[in-house]
Amino acid sequence: MTSPTAVSEQPVEFAGMSLEGAPKGLETPEARPTLAEAQQWCHRLATTHYENFHVATLFLPARVRPHFESLYAYCRVSDDLGDEVADPATALRLLNEWGALLDECYDAPERSRHPVFVALRETIVACDLPRHLFHDLLAAFKQDQTKTRFASIAELEAYSHNSANPVGRLVLWICGYRAESTALLSDKICTALQYANFWQDVVEDWERGRRYLPADEMVRFGVTDEQIAARQFTPEYRALMTHLVELTRAMLREGAAISNRVDRELETTLDLFRKGGEAILDAIEAQGFDTLKQRPEVSKWKKLRLVAGVGPGLIWSKLLGSAR
Repeated sequence: MTSPTAVSEQPVEFAGMSLEGAPKGLETPEARPTLAEAQQWCHRLATTHYENFHVATLFLPARVRPHFESLYAYCRVSDDLGDEVADPATALRLLNEWGALLDECYDAPERSRHPVFVALRETIVACDLPRHLFHDLLAAFKQDQTKTRFASIAELEAYSHNSANPVGRLVLWICGYRAESTALLSDKICTALQYANFWQDVVEDWERGRRYLPADEMVRFGVTDEQIAARQFTPEYRALMTHLVELTRAMLREGAAISNRVDRELETTLDLFRKGGEAILDAIEAQGFDTLKQRPEVSKWKKLRLVAGVGPGLIWSKLLGSAR
């Protein structure tokens, strides 16, 4: 039997991996970047790839933003290695290599060359982040390469335990919150956000060969895979989607209690992400729960209204602070 020490040291042997076959721009460079260069790489990825993330993190203290950006970069690249590579076998190989580079970041950080891990090492040390949460995320992306159907909400919840909940827990760790009771509220929000994306992306996921709608609920409401493939919207599909949206709204409401357990700046960020999930559910409802016709989108006007809901004093303090 392999000892725990041997398991943690083994990935260091993979230090020379270049992530050959990864989407353009994600390969490991030949030369190790400086910390400043690595953090700038993560900042650029975080501020150009996903607007909502950039807006939400503006309300965080400047000292923690680089940590959030390195976390985002890790999640973004992990996701792209799984989703933006057409061949599942290649994607699985890349994800395994990425996991080995993560272990190298913990066990022999001086050998890291990928900008994500050069930057992430600083965050890991500063915030004492546990390795297993990063590996949990990878487990979900690996699962996507082999498991394309889900039998029940319970299976989706188990999947979200790896695919979504670790992100919220890492955010809490970065901000200094360790209580399990607070983490469980975060889990509610993160799982609900994952569900909202599933209900929003039914057609897109189907075209990738995946179906996240739970089979038992489909049977209960009389919806079939053939109807999804044909994009056939029926009263039964409307009833199914109505049920799933209501279930997800309830989870977001339960998780909202986390706002009473964190400081004002983190509360603002968490509220924006939670309200973003509610906005997705609103968009689904606004088009009559027909997520087969087109992907429900949150308008820019709606996004602006979400940001406007943040306390004006906090907005002005951040704007003035960034101007200095």
